[in-house]
Amino acid sequence: MSTRMQDQLAYLIASVNRRLEEELADQLRAEGMPIEQMRILTALADGAGLPMGDLATIVLVEGPTLTKIVDRMVTNSLVYRSPDAKDRRRILIFMTPRGKATYERIRGIAADQQSRLLERLQGQQYEQLKGLLESLSARH
Repeated sequence: MSTRMQDQLAYLIASVNRRLEEELADQLRAEGMPIEQMRILTALADGAGLPMGDLATIVLVEGPTLTKIVDRMVTNSLVYRSPDAKDRRRILIFMTPRGKATYERIRGIAADQQSRLLERLQGQQYEQLKGLLESLSARH
């Protein structure tokens, strides 16, 4: 087994992730949208609202960092906090109408990146890679 860093699976995954993140971040920057905020809007797009803990897990951001990002998004009228109707002790995050309009404007950027990836990974390659990555990310 090779000891070269470039041959290590974790390094290869991180390298691809970094390149994809930079590409997406560059395109979103032109729209004035940090990638983390785009992910938050995407996670909230179904309108159901999410508690901070679930949102942090979905968007891959630590809790304290997420709080700062959500605070900024509240200030910019993209999201709002509201008590959970089923458990008033829990606070849910929802998109505002302005957040929905922003999401509609930017969601094509991530969709375009996905389309370009699908073009490069033809048919079965995509399904294989997706399955392998899902298997690696599954928690045991």
